[in-house]
Amino acid sequence: MNMMKIGILGIVGALIGIQFKSQKQEYSMYIGFAVCIIIFSYGVQCLESVLNTIFEWKELLGTSASYIGVLIKITGITYICEFCAGICKEAGFSAVAGQIEIAGKLSVLLSGMPILVALIETIQGFLQ
Repeated sequence: MNMMKIGILGIVGALIGIQFKSQKQEYSMYIGFAVCIIIFSYGVQCLESVLNTIFEWKELLGTSASYIGVLIKITGITYICEFCAGICKEAGFSAVAGQIEIAGKLSVLLSGMPILVALIETIQGFLQ
């Protein structure tokens, strides 16, 4: 049911933004930004229950629990980059949005390096 509310909020915000776009373009952008912030705050609230579940998994995994932290970090990076890039695209700054997306991808790659190294070491262990 909450996703239905979010969808309706997004549609209503877009329709109100369209109404202002012809007269006061800056108001349209402000409305879009406000709707994005409201939806983002809902996502952060949902993230709390996801994190609780992940921490329960962390207890079950034992020694492999360090990978959970990397997973959380990567998820946060992608969520924030997608949010910021969407706002930049909405404001008409597609080039800035593209650079944010590239920086996010590189950050995810850098954050995932410890997992890649551990995977390569595990494969080498099987080959010896």
